[in-house]
Amino acid sequence: MMRHDFHPTILRSYDIRGIVGTTLSTEDARAIGLGFARFVAETGGSRVAVGRDGRLSSPELADALIHGLVDGGMTVLDIGLGPTPMLYFANQHHQTDGAIQVTGSHNPPTHNGFKMVLGHKPFFGDDITALGQRLAAGVETQTGGSVERIEITDIYVRAMLEKAGQNLDMLASETLIWDCGNGATGPIVTSLVQHLPGKHQVLFPEVDGTFPNHHPDPVDPETLGMLRTAVAENNAMMGIGFDGDGDRIGLVDAKGRQVPGDLLTAYLARGVIARNPGRDIIFDVKSSLAALDAVARAGGKPSLWKTGHSHMKMKLKETGAPLAGEMSGHLFIADNYFGFDDALFAALSILNEYTRCKESITSFLDSLPPVFATPELRIPCADEQKFDVVRRVIGDVTESPDKDQTGIADMDGIRVSGELGWWLIRASNTGAELVARAEGRDETSRDQLKERIRSRLSKAGLEWDE
Repeated sequence: MMRHDFHPTILRSYDIRGIVGTTLSTEDARAIGLGFARFVAETGGSRVAVGRDGRLSSPELADALIHGLVDGGMTVLDIGLGPTPMLYFANQHHQTDGAIQVTGSHNPPTHNGFKMVLGHKPFFGDDITALGQRLAAGVETQTGGSVERIEITDIYVRAMLEKAGQNLDMLASETLIWDCGNGATGPIVTSLVQHLPGKHQVLFPEVDGTFPNHHPDPVDPETLGMLRTAVAENNAMMGIGFDGDGDRIGLVDAKGRQVPGDLLTAYLARGVIARNPGRDIIFDVKSSLAALDAVARAGGKPSLWKTGHSHMKMKLKETGAPLAGEMSGHLFIADNYFGFDDALFAALSILNEYTRCKESITSFLDSLPPVFATPELRIPCADEQKFDVVRRVIGDVTESPDKDQTGIADMDGIRVSGELGWWLIRASNTGAELVARAEGRDETSRDQLKERIRSRLSKAGLEWDE
């Protein structure tokens, strides 16, 4: 029997992650494997796919994880180095009972973690809490486990090309820039572009866990600086960037504008709606009115849901929606694909939509009304206080609505809509902070809504000074 206690900071809402050598160790990885094996066995399963990103600590953590799974009696399919969506694909292609990716995602090189799937659904939230409790109580080892090394890269690339469509002839005269940021997408992108018409320049495809060129976070404007420069120098139609494990996309248009995930979702939605008329298109609660309105104009039904890739994947399965997207660049395509967040397939889908509608992402952005929104406002707040602060804000809005208020959405914090626009306050699931945002009909409205955020927080006992 193995008993194990984790550092209290690493069992997160969406995944398990920490600082290697400080809060996260190989012994943690082995315990995760053994504990997860018990969950798989209780569903009647016995096969688990395992993958890893390119961080320096990932091989050692993956080996320990596999050791734990084998000790739990599992047959492990080890797919080796690759992006997280390739692990999700292996889970579907080989119909394994579970899957775990060793990845630090977009976090600093010293960090690492685990993203998990059980029964083709995200293993998160209460599942992770239960895993920690079970290991603290003790888990028995089992016999019969084994490891099989499999190669799936070429199968994954072919499947994406087939499912994204082959009508890409319009790219023949175009230049595209791809930025892999030395993350796990490099070998896949290098293979993909060989099958695409047009001129393609791939930046930093060499997998290097120290990330020597820039931090692998495609939502950070600074991260996209080299991509933006390359687009301008090569007169490219767009630049496409990825985070360290390839489940988030960052895009720069021909004018150098960063395109957030909600607007990318709206761009893709038009073709999806044409094939699935009247269906829901799901956005996270931070998404812009410009994106929601664009979907409505195209004949779709925009709806809001909780921020977080696990929440969004579950909502997609529950509703049967063909498409969902987050501001952060997680895009979930169930229209002729699997519904998990795959930034590589999202990139191909964006190119396919361009050839279908004959409108570039640049022209699409030019067609939208101006957006007067704040960036994500990250407000420090202790982990043990942040959810209580949000509850007090919700109570305050319930008792004293905004004078122009027309509606609220409270499935993830609170988003208040009114004649001026909307504002949002929610507790971060990944850090000791609140996340806020405001979008107005004009700059004055935006600033007024931002002050409402400040006022509501003050009433809830939190003073916010930028």
